[in-house]
Amino acid sequence: MYQCTSFIENDPISVPHTFSSAGDIEVSAFLVATISWGNRKSIITNANRMMSLMDGSPYEFVTEHHPSDLKRLSSFVHRTFNGDDFIQFVKSLQNIYVKHEGLQRVFTNGFENSGNAGSAIAYFKKVFEENYISFRTTKHISDPESGSAAKRLNMFLRWMVRKNSKGVDFGIWESIPTAQLSIPLDVHTGNVSRKLNLLTRKQNDWKAVSELDIALREFDAVDPIKYDFALFGLGAMEKF
Repeated sequence: MYQCTSFIENDPISVPHTFSSAGDIEVSAFLVATISWGNRKSIITNANRMMSLMDGSPYEFVTEHHPSDLKRLSSFVHRTFNGDDFIQFVKSLQNIYVKHEGLQRVFTNGFENSGNAGSAIAYFKKVFEENYISFRTTKHISDPESGSAAKRLNMFLRWMVRKNSKGVDFGIWESIPTAQLSIPLDVHTGNVSRKLNLLTRKQNDWKAVSELDIALREFDAVDPIKYDFALFGLGAMEKF
């Protein structure tokens, strides 16, 4: 019901869907996922502004920008994510593409080292922060090892890894198994999961993610997070 192309239009995933190259898709998806909290209409509006500030070519801007190009990003604001954060994100992404072979390679290394999303995200966070970024900016990269549910990064990984014949997720990262992905847990997903007795933990933290992962893998061990669509849709759209 929710895993269909009509879902795309009113969801932040609509922004990376405007691109065709893998580089533009993954850079735009990462930045869009980063600001995906709050009103979805506002997220989409500000995400499109992000892309415009990068001349509509996010991968090229990240990998080939000059220091003077970053000044235009300083005006950006989405809730607590401001222009300084945007600039530091672009710098860190450039470092990842120049020195670490890109986002896919970093996350793949994380999964190969651990076999689970929590440790892979924690590994990514360390790589992302190896070029000094401010403390306030680091707060926009969640860390499961500190207890965070890391909803936005798990959502980004779903977009990149999970193949979807319905045309919603991209599935352009074939080096990471869908079986190792974790649910993008937010207030809607958490509340519905508790009503369906899939989750007992009250806090929406990494322990809750791990508990819900176990329950969903009992239904489908190969593609457990396909249920994200139903759980989110029932909460956000149906007010279940």
